[in-house]
Amino acid sequence: MFVFACAGCGARLTSPLSRVALPVHAHQKYGNGIQLPVLMEPGTFAVETEPSGPPWRRWEEIDPDEPAARGIHAPVEFLSDGPPGAVVIAPGDVRATRLIPEKAGGYCCGLDGADGPNMACEACGLPVASRIDDCSLWQAVWLAPNAVHRRRVGDDVPPLSWSELMETPLITPPSEPIAAWGGRAGTTHWWSWSPQWEAAAGRALAHLLAASERRPVAVPDGPTAEVFRRALDALLPAGPPELRAALAGPGRPAADTDADLLLVPVHPQTGELWTPLSENGRSSGTGTPRSGSSGAAAAPTPVAPADRSVPLPFGVWRWLAFPEPSPPVPTSSGGHAELLRDYPPEPRPLHPFRIDSGVFRHTLVRLPAARSPWLREILADLIHHMRTGVF
Repeated sequence: MFVFACAGCGARLTSPLSRVALPVHAHQKYGNGIQLPVLMEPGTFAVETEPSGPPWRRWEEIDPDEPAARGIHAPVEFLSDGPPGAVVIAPGDVRATRLIPEKAGGYCCGLDGADGPNMACEACGLPVASRIDDCSLWQAVWLAPNAVHRRRVGDDVPPLSWSELMETPLITPPSEPIAAWGGRAGTTHWWSWSPQWEAAAGRALAHLLAASERRPVAVPDGPTAEVFRRALDALLPAGPPELRAALAGPGRPAADTDADLLLVPVHPQTGELWTPLSENGRSSGTGTPRSGSSGAAAAPTPVAPADRSVPLPFGVWRWLAFPEPSPPVPTSSGGHAELLRDYPPEPRPLHPFRIDSGVFRHTLVRLPAARSPWLREILADLIHHMRTGVF
């Protein structure tokens, strides 16, 4: 357990926190005017290892050798020159701070942190964090890495093993009610695909394309196909030979690991990818997702074990790997009427699943395979693919 303190005066700025993996949707911008909930669970923090926040530079202003040195392999509109190591926490875990009125800028309905830290230490006035609560952004507080330091206040709790994780209720349903400010009518709600699922699919699709080497990829029927098949069919050539992708992880049949590509869970505490060797052991937190190599091939060849794992957040993976049964269908005799009255089925989203283009781009440009001309063409045509409903 840790607390974060002001680097200026040492005042304690947070409640005790445990470190977890940075959520894939941490920087997601979702829709327009959408009220997104709090990003982090209470009592947790995560670290953004890349530079983040202002100042920003346009791609045209950057030395050609710099992006690759920073792990960026395809053009982006802007690169951050902010410090690496920003820490994100839930707003309710902040202590002894105040807002800075002249930094309280936002795009629409709240604070977005675009002007730099908008929260100061109450004791000494040092700017220490950015409160984010604007529409279409996940609510969070980002602690400035050069303005706080971390103090240990208790022993670390060992991360759960994969089998222990499977005994928890941690699961992310694919759809949920979405809220937006609705003008004169006030807040409006509708049933939609989960923003977390759209972000998770964005990261996973980037890894699937990178590892495919422009070969067709077949995914399992059911929810996995509903998430990925339209995008794979639109972005990869048709026809055999195909690579087979399968869901693999704790509780799944061992035969699934024989597939060419493996959709595997990411440990929510450590960020480690599941492997067959980690089935019964505790997560060590050392694993990192990797992509396949670039270039085309005439026929399928085995994908190297280190390059065939496609990451999915544990809660999303668990739903895909063990989908909950469909609700009972009413019969003419009305045998399920009482059950449906007490447990009505959740409504279905009104449109097909769409993948988050921002998370997809953010992930793909950081994979070496993005240097391939065909992947750069996909990145250049993202607006077209958004219009067709893939993203």
